[in-house]
Amino acid sequence: MRETLRTITAEDYLGDLTALEMRELRARRATCQDVETGLSYLRRMVQGRLDVAEAERARRADRTPTGDDDLEDLIARLPELLAHSTRSPGNGRLPSAFGTGDIDPDLADELDDIVTTAHLSEPGELDDDELAAVVTSLEAFERRVSDLRRSLFDRIDAIEAELTRRYRTGEASVDSLLS
Repeated sequence: MRETLRTITAEDYLGDLTALEMRELRARRATCQDVETGLSYLRRMVQGRLDVAEAERARRADRTPTGDDDLEDLIARLPELLAHSTRSPGNGRLPSAFGTGDIDPDLADELDDIVTTAHLSEPGELDDDELAAVVTSLEAFERRVSDLRRSLFDRIDAIEAELTRRYRTGEASVDSLLS
């Protein structure tokens, strides 16, 4: 997976699309779509963790002067927080397939380094500065994953444009798909 992501995000990955055979074009599109599905799932994981961290920050801001606050309320709200992200949906494109896809292990490790299970299960154990650092790191990581997805969408769009061009000009036919 690591090598696949590096390969398809390389500047020369698309090369001269007009020189590729239809089979290769379709294979490259399928590879890009599979990797994008994994990145989409990873992005949702990041957003869920970010939602929890931001809810903890909001809970702390709403604390009474006596320090009374309800961590149990945050825990009870987890299903709601994870089901309804407040972040914008990016460019509005849904993944081509819903599921986890293959997640790049380096990116998964990076996410684990930012927020360990202990942080999510005990957000009250973090001081305000640590919590702010987690939020900042998650936001930066989410932007990076989103940028990778956009780059994959650009590649998918370019490949699909070439496929469409071939069908329009008659270089390829739908009949060839059926045989």
